[in-house]
Amino acid sequence: MEGKDPWIKPLRRAADPRARVVFLPHAGGAASFYAPFARLFPDGYDVAAVQYPGRHDRLDEPFVTTVEGLADRLLPSLRPWAAQPVPLVLVGHSMGASVAFESVLRLGRERLTAHCRLVVSGRGAPSTMRETPAFDSDQALLDHLAGLGGTDQAIVGSPDLVELVLPAIRNDYRAVTRYRPDPDAVVDTPVLSLTGDRDPRVTPEEAAAWKGHTTAGFRLEILPGGHFFLTDHSDTVVRLVAGCADVGGR
Repeated sequence: MEGKDPWIKPLRRAADPRARVVFLPHAGGAASFYAPFARLFPDGYDVAAVQYPGRHDRLDEPFVTTVEGLADRLLPSLRPWAAQPVPLVLVGHSMGASVAFESVLRLGRERLTAHCRLVVSGRGAPSTMRETPAFDSDQALLDHLAGLGGTDQAIVGSPDLVELVLPAIRNDYRAVTRYRPDPDAVVDTPVLSLTGDRDPRVTPEEAAAWKGHTTAGFRLEILPGGHFFLTDHSDTVVRLVAGCADVGGR
């Protein structure tokens, strides 16, 4: 994408890409989380990650308070890529999977999904959506994230860093709590569902239920680990995502 787009952070550029991969972070997450993954892709893959407002270099921007709002705001950034005859793979983890799904739904309404693929990680299908737990204190929220493996212990142990990241975490968890996806929504896009075999937030059956939300191909991969299994299996995750991009046909 030409020019500077605050929503898209390039992580690995390819002059004439064979595929484009865009990662969408989890609740409280940022684009930098995916930098180690980008380095593992083969040559020819253009890799980027979404930067939500209210964190890192967008710290002074107001939060987007709903999952649907994030997809709406992200759409103009994705539209030019989706219109090109180069595979566009949206890879969302946890909350990011919901934002990615909503984004593909919007691209589909504009008939722009012919070259799109969707990878959903650490998230149950819309038809199996369970309630997100409510937390009665910031510490309870941080403890929950730390238990899932989503917050660096160095952050949890630093009051200054906690104060910096907590607003984004609070906002994103509220957005996830309010999210009510259409249980019958379907995309005309191949879907790869990734999950950890010990994820307390997603059962293998909930991950497999994504099959009912696509009219194109579907694949389920269960890897060892908890909610953030992907950090322990970055090589495998990258291989699976790259393979998803290379799948021909619909």
